[in-house]
Amino acid sequence: MSKAFRLTASTGIHKGDRSYQQDQVLVLPHPRHNGCLLCIVADGMGGRSGGRKASDQVLMTARQLFERYSPDSDDAAALLKLIVQESHIVIRLTALSSEQEPHSTIAAFLINPQGDCHWLHAGDSRIYHFHNGKLVYRTTDHSYVQSLVDRGEITEAQANTHPHANILVGCLGAENDPPITPHLISQLRPGDVLMACSDGLWHYFSPAELASVLHALTPREATEFLIAKARARARGTGDNLSLVVVKVDALEQASQRFAGFDQDAPPATTAPAPAP
Repeated sequence: MSKAFRLTASTGIHKGDRSYQQDQVLVLPHPRHNGCLLCIVADGMGGRSGGRKASDQVLMTARQLFERYSPDSDDAAALLKLIVQESHIVIRLTALSSEQEPHSTIAAFLINPQGDCHWLHAGDSRIYHFHNGKLVYRTTDHSYVQSLVDRGEITEAQANTHPHANILVGCLGAENDPPITPHLISQLRPGDVLMACSDGLWHYFSPAELASVLHALTPREATEFLIAKARARARGTGDNLSLVVVKVDALEQASQRFAGFDQDAPPATTAPAPAP
């Protein structure tokens, strides 16, 4: 890269109208490589403790593997795939050793110091890529209703209100290996915003609404606003919700690598109560 870039990130998490929290969210700067960042949203399923054990395992595995990762010599896409595979195995072992049926989605992206960004997902937690207030790309859910959309049987709008919208065709902890859909952004640019989130958040917003909010607000302001608005729109029926927002800004000082990382909020920001 010919210019230096700054990464600003924020996380948000709320239990919604559920009595317990099964989502987990992570923003993890690399301990040895400045400008290297791993972000994950894991939506646990399987009851109060089962779902939380699954999402906890995703984050624990990610921390352990990212600690050993070197952006100068290792393959980022392979690392993300390994996080999914190893998490899936441990979650399956947990299911065999208990009466619980823990499962989890994952939406993860890794930014390297040179500015390339790798991501993958399994389940219906999503990753969005925006640039200057416009949607560039987003993940496609591994869900029953998405298969109906793909076949042209229903529209995206109808999928949001479909009675079987919560049925997944693949995730971590299921009997079959999880689907793994990778994606590469070869070079991040100033004006880019990345957001990973669970279905408890994206369900209440159109891509245009998300683009507008993320363009106008800082990552911390955006996480707080989106959680509060999702809570208000849920009208007492909201699921757990979580999100990670990372914004790319340019700096004046020339450099060949990302200048650094600023966390715009604590690792788990709980939004204020919804507006009446």
